[in-house]
Amino acid sequence: MASSVRFTVTPTKAEDVPGLSDTSPDLSSRSSGRVRFGSRESVNRSEPPSEASGALTTTAGVDTPDRSHTEHGDGNAKISSVYINNSHAIDDDDFYDRNLALFEEEMDTRPKVSSLLSRLANYTNLTQGAREHEEAESIGEKRKSSKTPQMGTFMGVYLPCLQNIFGVILFLRLTWVVGTAGILQALCIVFICCCCTMLTAISMSAIATNGVVPAGGSYFMISRSLGPEFGGAVGLCFYLGTTFAGSMYILGAIEILLMYMAPGAAIFDSKQPEGEAAAMLNNMRIYGSIFLLLMSLLVFVGVKYVNKLASVFLACVIISILSIYTGALVSAFKPPTFPVCMLGNRILSRHELGGDNQCYKTIPVPQDPPVPEEASINVTSGFNGTDTSPASPATVEKTTVLWMRFCNSSELNAVCDDYFAHNNVTEIKGIPGLASGVITENIWNSYLSKGDLLERHSHPTAAPVHVNHNYPYVFADITTSFTLLVGIFFPSVTGIMAGSNRSGDLKDAQRSIPIGTILAILTTSLVYLSSVVLFGACVEGVVLRDKFGDSVNGNLVVGTLSWPSPWVIVIGSFFSTCGAGLQSLTGAPRLLQAIAKDNIIPFLRVFGHGKANGEPTWALLLTAFIAELGILIASLDLVAPILSMFFLMCYLFVNLACALQTLLRTPNWRPRFSYYHWTLSFLGMIICLALMFISSWYYAIVAMAIAGMIYKYIEYHGAEKEWGDGIRGLSLSAARYALLRLEEGPPHTKNWRPQVLVLLKLDEDAHVKSPRLLTFASQLKAGKGLTIVGTVISGNFLHSYGESLAAEQTLKHLMEKERVKGFVQCIVAQKPREGISHMIQSSGLGGMRPNTVVMGWPHAWRQSEDPQSWKTFINTVRVTTAAHLALLVPKNISLFPTNSEPCTDGYIDVWWIVHDGGMLMLLPFLLRQHKVWRKCGMRIFTVAQMEDNSIQMKKDLTTFLYHLRIEAEVEVVEMHDSDISAYTYERTLMMEQRSQMLRQMRLSKSDREKERVRWSFDDAQLVKDRNSMLRLTSIGSDDDDDTDGVGGVDKVTSAAEHRRVHMTWTKDKALELRAQAHIPSGCSTPEGFRDMLSIRPDHSNVRRMHTAVKLNEVIVNKSHDARLVLLNMPGPPKNPEGDENYMEFLEVLTEGLERVLLVRGGGSEVITIYS
Repeated sequence: MASSVRFTVTPTKAEDVPGLSDTSPDLSSRSSGRVRFGSRESVNRSEPPSEASGALTTTAGVDTPDRSHTEHGDGNAKISSVYINNSHAIDDDDFYDRNLALFEEEMDTRPKVSSLLSRLANYTNLTQGAREHEEAESIGEKRKSSKTPQMGTFMGVYLPCLQNIFGVILFLRLTWVVGTAGILQALCIVFICCCCTMLTAISMSAIATNGVVPAGGSYFMISRSLGPEFGGAVGLCFYLGTTFAGSMYILGAIEILLMYMAPGAAIFDSKQPEGEAAAMLNNMRIYGSIFLLLMSLLVFVGVKYVNKLASVFLACVIISILSIYTGALVSAFKPPTFPVCMLGNRILSRHELGGDNQCYKTIPVPQDPPVPEEASINVTSGFNGTDTSPASPATVEKTTVLWMRFCNSSELNAVCDDYFAHNNVTEIKGIPGLASGVITENIWNSYLSKGDLLERHSHPTAAPVHVNHNYPYVFADITTSFTLLVGIFFPSVTGIMAGSNRSGDLKDAQRSIPIGTILAILTTSLVYLSSVVLFGACVEGVVLRDKFGDSVNGNLVVGTLSWPSPWVIVIGSFFSTCGAGLQSLTGAPRLLQAIAKDNIIPFLRVFGHGKANGEPTWALLLTAFIAELGILIASLDLVAPILSMFFLMCYLFVNLACALQTLLRTPNWRPRFSYYHWTLSFLGMIICLALMFISSWYYAIVAMAIAGMIYKYIEYHGAEKEWGDGIRGLSLSAARYALLRLEEGPPHTKNWRPQVLVLLKLDEDAHVKSPRLLTFASQLKAGKGLTIVGTVISGNFLHSYGESLAAEQTLKHLMEKERVKGFVQCIVAQKPREGISHMIQSSGLGGMRPNTVVMGWPHAWRQSEDPQSWKTFINTVRVTTAAHLALLVPKNISLFPTNSEPCTDGYIDVWWIVHDGGMLMLLPFLLRQHKVWRKCGMRIFTVAQMEDNSIQMKKDLTTFLYHLRIEAEVEVVEMHDSDISAYTYERTLMMEQRSQMLRQMRLSKSDREKERVRWSFDDAQLVKDRNSMLRLTSIGSDDDDDTDGVGGVDKVTSAAEHRRVHMTWTKDKALELRAQAHIPSGCSTPEGFRDMLSIRPDHSNVRRMHTAVKLNEVIVNKSHDARLVLLNMPGPPKNPEGDENYMEFLEVLTEGLERVLLVRGGGSEVITIYS
């Protein structure tokens, strides 16, 4: 033990002390004997311990000290834990375990790691919109036991994503997109849309795996990543997109019903071709409203019925797709028979060919009465313009409905349409088959304007200026373009959020969501791309451009390719679209309810209420109303671009959230899904923005305007507008706005990052004593966040202002050298301790205040030449604790690596003894972001007591680290409840004897000084020396060494004031001073030394020393080769009389370790498992 005073202490023998025995056969490695405090079998925890202060009892004195002292301390009631649910009763062992006696005074606010892990093991996901997931960390909350989520990747993510992605567009519009855009451009459209969703899925996977994601989908992810403004705006956009998707699915189901299943069910019908479109729209509105009402009632009755039907709807989708592939393969050998009637190169509608449904101008019929030969020859030779065989002499040509439509007469000599008269009527195969080579004709695009005829490209003819719409041609119903087709097709790739919406039901959401979603997108992309090629290779181009299948007798075009019957596709697509509509009407109200319950948009508050079981009744009514607006549009092609806008807005902000989180490098950003990059997110964001304007620029502007208005409404609701004045005014306004926003409430755990106040000490030449402290701070911050470097200069500010400026410049130069961005604060104070206290209280501005203090270890605290260092150190620890700031104390800072000395291997060891807000978990992660510590591994050790299940603790700790997304080796060290060794007893005895001897020496020295002062100096000199003598009286401190609020210290201070008044010294006055300071007079005599050597160590000090010795043994054993050891720093004693002992405990705790970082939390959680 290094000290300026050398003395010899004779240890007291164990057998000389009552209550101690040396009967234990196993001896400590550090001592020749062991000290046993009574028999364990005789312990009765229900009995109070002995009140004797000096004797060591045979009851549970070591294990169970006075409970009232531990619970109430200085008279204050024990406060509840601010960290984790602490509603369970805490066992006595939590407070009085002899292996954790150093931490016993703080066990009520800093629980044991084993109790923390046991509570975290009960974690369950919360349902969507039920409550904020952060409330799961609130004080005193009792979680209800619920069924453990068991859904895996396939059932929980992959299949729901397939069901939501595959939909109405695949069956009703993909063939038309291929025929209109051509195979090449169709592949381009599909590829762009799939790339957009794939990049979004990568960003979504990164966000979804950045912690435990509660059920809630994109709204929760974006709002928790970008804040409530973006979250509310994008959440409402996603809600509107989902609602309009329900409208689109219902319209698709009605189109299938009225076009292909039951055309006779149409209520409105038009005799004129010009009115058929309007009649169809009215039918869609009527039937769509009826379907919407029925589906809304089904959702209102119960979601469980919708969920039961989901598997049926999914089976319909899969069977329909398989039938398409089967039909395409069969068509290579046996093409299905679907003849298409052509007039020249123009396609004709089979619907309008009448009951005979024959593709001829005229047909031969038998002639019963004889006719003259001349007439017969004249008839057959005059109209041989068809593919029919020449009529026999016994037949006569009869005109068909086709003739009637083009000639307005059934007579053979009628005047017909010029194009009809000059072109033959032929039949071609609508499905030539996979081996026909028709793919070469379908490669290029064929965009049409509204009202254009559908023609074959391989047989071009001169088109007339005007075409009569009464003719049975097939016309284009809308003007097509590449951009329009993008907007119509994009809804067929949406639905990628289905997996994240079900995260509450997944066994391992962080693994299932990325794998299931990306596999589903790859599967659907492969299906879409292969379908484009198959459609172009199997189906005639003019049939592909026939949107409603008029040329194939009103069949669904994709159904003509299916095997074994078109009805497989018709029925399957009908039920799949109905199921998708039900899913949309189920999900949209819950999303709106979640937004309403967040209370970020006040006028939506009413929609947060629902039935007693939580069903969102009011939100369902609003959803049905908005969906009815989409149904009144009545056109699938017009509704699809609307929902494309809203989905693209949502995907855009998902990519933006991931990109910003990656670039900002927040400490909480640790996604388990590592295959992401900010460039991919930006690329996805650009593609989303481009697709919005490509598909419909005016819809894009409207969607962005809606999102912008919602954003501004949330941002400025109830707040003043700030008008800037030029660029400087804008900068000042932004800074003021940011500071005020930070001031609005305490920062969330996810946003916590160390805002560091580094306390540096300058020597007489204004040089920094420990520049490595700033180096360590730069490695911890990695250039991010707030850093304030502070120092205290002793003196008067009026006289030391220049010295203060010089110190600031010194610190700024050091910060530039270490490349630390931050601020310098220099305080001039009469007493350094007060200056440090003022700095801790006043540093920072608003929300940009330091939350972590970094200070050096007082190496010379045992040396009397530096008496103030350890007193100032302990006072700083107390001040930071009172201010709820975290404290980092690097020990042996001179051995820490510089920024140019990276560690190439080794470990950063964390000894997690008590839960201190998670600082021990977060600091190694932050250090490993710096190049110096990047290659170091991380090991976490925790201590298990006798009553703890170490195997379960290791399992729980591994799970906890998995949820924290921190890679580390885990080890649980078992510390058996061993007896206190003789080494511990002797070490405690030496500590107390040393403290007593220093106290005695200070007093004897002051007595000699006082005698010299009384006889040698006059009154004026007496006053001067008295002040010097007062400093010597309390060696180790000057006038400011004593902490306010402590009784004994107040008495010493008052005595000093008393001496200043009387101005004289007498022996009686010295004895009175000694009595007031509670100092036994015998200590100043040689007999006092003998009495001092016979003292017995304090009971609590023995237990604390036992903790320090035992912990030091296991730490040195496990971490002797570690690059850095992080360790919980025990708090200072509540009674300041034990300050010297506290320093000794810390020395023993860290003995034999090269680099140690003592960590003390600030009273709040700094790390969370939540996203």
